[in-house]
Amino acid sequence: MQCELTQVPPLPCIAVTTGDPAGVGPEVVRAALGSPDLARGFRFELVGEQGEPFDAGVPTSRGSGQAFAALEAAVAGALAGKYAAVVTGPVNKAGMKEVGFGFPGQTEFFAARCGVKDYVMCLTGGPLCVGLVTAHVAYSEVPSLLTVGEIEKTGLLLAAFLQTRLGRLPNIAVAGLNPHAGEGGLFGSEEGAVIRPAVERLGASRAGNFTGPWSPDTVFYRAATGEFDGVVCMYHDQGLIPLKLLAFHEGVNVTLGLPFPRTSPDHGTAYELAGTGRADAGSMLCALNLAAELVAKLQVSGL
Repeated sequence: MQCELTQVPPLPCIAVTTGDPAGVGPEVVRAALGSPDLARGFRFELVGEQGEPFDAGVPTSRGSGQAFAALEAAVAGALAGKYAAVVTGPVNKAGMKEVGFGFPGQTEFFAARCGVKDYVMCLTGGPLCVGLVTAHVAYSEVPSLLTVGEIEKTGLLLAAFLQTRLGRLPNIAVAGLNPHAGEGGLFGSEEGAVIRPAVERLGASRAGNFTGPWSPDTVFYRAATGEFDGVVCMYHDQGLIPLKLLAFHEGVNVTLGLPFPRTSPDHGTAYELAGTGRADAGSMLCALNLAAELVAKLQVSGL
């Protein structure tokens, strides 16, 4: 009697770039990949590393070029189906610009390479999850960039992300732009003219339980204590300051709207820590584990 061999499907492969080789990226990636707390049931493949040494803490154009090439290889592999997700290490934006990286950040790079126009920068960690209506732009430009459509898009993508993780409709707060959410128009018109209509449209979508606009100086406390699952934020630092205060070593950057999960740690290259052995790998470990979690849930849902 012959025994039929059962073919075991390959483990999902997640691409990992180490970012700028002179920063803390390579060491936090190594530490996270060696952690006993790393998600099991996945393969993690380093993309773009070269054997030539780099001096820790000393950024170079060669290092930025290597980081850029790694991003290109990772996104190409993900789009071709080789990688189920991509986790990226921190890069030096100024150095990347010098080698032809024409994007404000890695978020915008991935959106462009994937041909995605509706995307959102999301940060999650500890008790907070925030979605940013505007991200890598000057604060002076924010009011003119806020539209009903952009706020609605951010809310819908954040709601879909949270529902994937929570398995239920999320409760989402929409923050105001101005002090006290405008105080009835005393401190600005954006709440009444743009944000409130967007909240109404989000509520009608039934994608989640949306409320607001809430005063920015209290909404994050309410979210951190469990009243809200996520917060739609009008600009970069409005969301990142509270998140990094509460979960600096657990924060993960997620690009919502891509055809595959993409995560990264919420810190930069930290050249002053590179090579000292003092860099904390917690955020990178969380980024790897969140990517694995999202891949697993997408597989279960059949997406």
